[in-house]
Amino acid sequence: MDQLIQAVTVFALPVLFAITLHEAAHGYAARHFGDNTAYMMGRVSLNPAKHIDPIGTILVPLVLYFATGGNFLFGYAKPVPVNFGALRNPKRDMIWVALAGPASNFVQAFLWGLALIILHALGDSEIYFYDVARAGVLVNIVMFVFNLFPIPPLDGGRVLVGLLPVRQAIALSRIEPYGFFIVMALVLTGVVTTIWLIPLMGLTQAVLSLLLAPFRVLL
Repeated sequence: MDQLIQAVTVFALPVLFAITLHEAAHGYAARHFGDNTAYMMGRVSLNPAKHIDPIGTILVPLVLYFATGGNFLFGYAKPVPVNFGALRNPKRDMIWVALAGPASNFVQAFLWGLALIILHALGDSEIYFYDVARAGVLVNIVMFVFNLFPIPPLDGGRVLVGLLPVRQAIALSRIEPYGFFIVMALVLTGVVTTIWLIPLMGLTQAVLSLLLAPFRVLL
């Protein structure tokens, strides 16, 4: 129980920021490209309460934490409603709306990494702040990479639907009602981790390290 409390205190803030800005980014992008659905429903918001799903954001991660001894965590927020038909150019604009969420996580990972550099430069010895910043980098890299997996309803699936020719895009979009279960099966069998998460997380960390290098030198 002490380990769980410690994990919650370290990860709570980064996770809240990660899911809130991810979902809000989808809403902002959709509104920019002509769909006001999320805005009219109050989902274009930086209020975490608007995006937290009691089951997906709280219950599922807790159950998985205890069931796997903390070795596997998964959760989700309430998806922002998007009427792709209301977008000015649905097939093209859905790509940008889908990419907005993961892009927000990449930016957050960069900012948490910058916070680590600043903490080190200031000589702050409080380990808790380092742990929170490291958690922020990790959470956002995982969300960035995982959401780009190319199966709808994940963002990567929506990007692929937007890029494919119409016939293939329609065929792929038809699996969306079953996409969550397909992805979970691939996660639990280790396929997603082996062929997607681990390689792309390593690549993302390398890109972030490259982008943060000037700040390390400067600070």
